[in-house]
Amino acid sequence: IVPEAEAILDKEFPVLDKGFVRLVDYFGGDQRIVQSARVSYGEGTKTVSQDGALIDYLLRHQHTSPFEQVVMTFHVKMPIFVARQWVRHRTGRMNEVSGRYSLMKDEFYVPEADKVSPQSKDNKQGRCDEAFDAEKANQIISTLKEGQESAYNNYSSLIDEGLAREVARINLPLSLYTEFYWEMDLHNLFHFLKLRLDSHAQYEIRVYAEILLEICKKVAPMAT
Repeated sequence: IVPEAEAILDKEFPVLDKGFVRLVDYFGGDQRIVQSARVSYGEGTKTVSQDGALIDYLLRHQHTSPFEQVVMTFHVKMPIFVARQWVRHRTGRMNEVSGRYSLMKDEFYVPEADKVSPQSKDNKQGRCDEAFDAEKANQIISTLKEGQESAYNNYSSLIDEGLAREVARINLPLSLYTEFYWEMDLHNLFHFLKLRLDSHAQYEIRVYAEILLEICKKVAPMAT
């Protein structure tokens, strides 16, 4: 039991305009790491400083298997285009809401005006650091909202006409919010964070990674 982690279980941490991250469950913490490294159980006679030094040694020398002993399960809500980047980390285990079984909610991601930027000239997969001026940005946001509203109205109409949910959903845009449970061990979560906290990562996934990092600090503060 890690008291700091217990205190945030099932607490929603808001992300973007409608998303969130929740820590649903966790297995182990710093003590699990050091116990695994020492191949022992129980508290033993080691001090906190010794535990911290051991964890630091393991990290520096890339002895990763003890960190795999710590596992966290999250409930996350995010736009589909963020989720498609997320699942590139194939070491995670996930179960996502299904548009075949459920009616999709009228919830779409709309960026803030200061996040509406032109294509970068030197980064083929990213945006410029500077946003459009406020008038141009608001015009683009209005266009995004109109497209989302039109797509969802068409989806709802097709559902009302009796079309199967699995077919009616196919024109819904990537800005639609989805939800899933995601489980990952601490070693692979560190790799996720290394990539998704980088300044080159897309802003919309980076803000989720920032929340995950703060949660990791509650579960395994010495390792994080």
